[in-house]
Amino acid sequence: MAKAGAKSGSKAGSKAAAAPAGPAGKANPPLIDHGAAEALRQGRHGDPFGVLGPHDLAGQTVLRVMQPGAEAVWALCPDPVALTPLGDGLFAGLLPARAAYRLRAQGHGAEWEWEDPYRFGPVLGEMDEYLLGEGTHRRLWQVLGAHVLTHEGAEGVHFAVWAPNAERVSVVGDFNIWDGRRHPMRKRGSTGIWEIFIPGLGEGTTYKYEIRGSGGQILPLKADPVGFGSEHAPKNASVVRTIRGDWRDDDWMQSRAGAHRIDAPISVYEVHLGSWRRAPGDRMLSYLELADQLVDYAAGMGFTHLELLPVSEYPFDGSWGYQPVGLFAPTIRHGTPEEFRALIDAAHRKGLGVILDWVPGHFPTDPHGLGQFDGTALYEHADPREGFHQDWNTLIYNYGRTEVQNFLVSNALYWLEEYHVDGLRVDAVASMLYRDYSRGEGQWVPNKDGGRENYEAIAMMRRMNATVYGEVPGVVTVAEESTAFPGVSRPVDWGGLGFGFKWNMGWMNDTLSYMQRDPVYRQYHHHQMTFGLHYAWSENYILPISHDEVVHGKGSMLDKMPGEGEEKFANLRAYYGFMWGHPGKKLLFMGCEFAQGREWNYQQSLDWHLTDHPQHAGMQRLVRDLNTLYRATPALHVNDTRPEGFEWLEANDAQGSTYAWLRRGGAEDAPVAVVVNMTPVERRLRLGLPEAGQWDEVLNSDAAIYGGGNRGNLGGVTAEPVPWHGQSHSAEVTLPPLSALFLQYSKG
Repeated sequence: MAKAGAKSGSKAGSKAAAAPAGPAGKANPPLIDHGAAEALRQGRHGDPFGVLGPHDLAGQTVLRVMQPGAEAVWALCPDPVALTPLGDGLFAGLLPARAAYRLRAQGHGAEWEWEDPYRFGPVLGEMDEYLLGEGTHRRLWQVLGAHVLTHEGAEGVHFAVWAPNAERVSVVGDFNIWDGRRHPMRKRGSTGIWEIFIPGLGEGTTYKYEIRGSGGQILPLKADPVGFGSEHAPKNASVVRTIRGDWRDDDWMQSRAGAHRIDAPISVYEVHLGSWRRAPGDRMLSYLELADQLVDYAAGMGFTHLELLPVSEYPFDGSWGYQPVGLFAPTIRHGTPEEFRALIDAAHRKGLGVILDWVPGHFPTDPHGLGQFDGTALYEHADPREGFHQDWNTLIYNYGRTEVQNFLVSNALYWLEEYHVDGLRVDAVASMLYRDYSRGEGQWVPNKDGGRENYEAIAMMRRMNATVYGEVPGVVTVAEESTAFPGVSRPVDWGGLGFGFKWNMGWMNDTLSYMQRDPVYRQYHHHQMTFGLHYAWSENYILPISHDEVVHGKGSMLDKMPGEGEEKFANLRAYYGFMWGHPGKKLLFMGCEFAQGREWNYQQSLDWHLTDHPQHAGMQRLVRDLNTLYRATPALHVNDTRPEGFEWLEANDAQGSTYAWLRRGGAEDAPVAVVVNMTPVERRLRLGLPEAGQWDEVLNSDAAIYGGGNRGNLGGVTAEPVPWHGQSHSAEVTLPPLSALFLQYSKG
């Protein structure tokens, strides 16, 4: 092959270069406009596809190539055509009419070949462009981000990103020496979307976006907002990942709707994947290891669902995932998207649902993230009174911008569709509902009516719930919402926010406040334990003992209990009995089930060695048995959210610190009486019961197998025709110190 001609010189592009003379000595027009050439060299051209690649020019095909570092470039048609160097890596020349070609370059002793990305047409279609421009593309991840595909006969990666106020956007990575002049993207009209297909790239390619903002400012390199993978922290580039993996969970997917009904038993095990258990060498477990160990454990403990603290990619371990940067990327800390899929599939095959903690309320200010993404406040509000969280030093999404709302709603749908996730627990809903959340006078902007409600955030949550429930059968959404905002778990078409369930933060705060008191003083705070029943039916509630209760100096659940030694365990056993007997679905953070002794530390494994000790093993067995009883007993779950399933027997015994109530399911279901003693004194009391005959003691938190004193009502009790507590019958019941009893009517 003939070698190329003269090397490029730094002055070669000072004027527009002309093509060689045409027929009869007639001069051809310039190969490139001088201004366009300068803009390409300086990395500021906003329409690179209008200049680079093959173009018809006066009846001929002119090819322009930008390849900094090259000293010579040929177009292989297949015969090589030497391109004219125009300076600073810019080359141009005439080709045979629209000939197919590859490119070859030499420079600094190296030679390389590649497919020219500027010879390829757009990947996004007109309908995509329309929906993207309108902000109504529900499956944003199918068109934005980085996708491995075959386009016009070539294999490569298609990149697309939203940056409407950028002057120029380029894909950069190891493949182009992180040089923004090499792969500037095509802007798709008024949509604000930039795209490019780069042949030859594939799975595992590391990349970011170099964005030239308005006025020529080159921004810090940005990770892909819709990227499916990331580098390991502290590195933060996006990584091209293909979402794949075979599903074997058909049985679960077809039946899961029943597992999310308000009359179904729901008991959730909340987990931080990085600290549930560590491998030898203090290594985090992989998704595949968790698919084995965590799934087997949670299923064996009788939980119905796993709830994972946020798995969307995040830069700082100490945020536990609550400051995400890559909303579409399962964190690489535990493996690839394919391996994350395998974890979900394994859970489903064990009959466990999986709920993800989802964080649409805010995002961190890390320079590679969404903040000032195209040089403007694009995803966030420009006004810090609306766009900056003072508590968390994070940015707040501009929910009123339709593209941002679409980004979040599409992300919710993404996890449910691509990963078969069964539900989303939405973090910090109160912070989104109110414009004055944690703000003082003059630090917030009222809504259009002068009020504090954030209409735009409310609209986003309603749209999200309506979309996911409408598009994905059988899923569930849960709100972490700590105020009395009405209708959180009411359907959207009934005027509510549309969530399936709401965390009962008031119940959690009141009951933990009571339990932390010395039993001597509990009589003065008796109704902290009963107050939740005044509003128990206003929402579909989950009773949460979450990670928030065992961090930041709050101590472990065992630490909170008064007394010493065995009394602490007895208090906690009684509390769990109270919780499982109380109306509402259940949620317990990892480690609480075996009475972890110290406060949770995200950097360390749970103290699994404690389960070798009888008291801790007994607590673990109690939680397993509570789950088993709860799931097997309709009276304990069918009417968790309805008043017809609950009746107080004794709510006012403040002096004795005892509580008793009835739980009922359907007409054919055996009722259950729950009796709780919150003092360290054994009590003998008469308990009103609605039916004559045998009532079996189906669980007693003081049983020896749980670490208790084995006191109670062995063989159950017999209800006599003695009216008591408003019931037609009653029985004498022994109530051990600091205990919870479950008595179930035996029809036989």
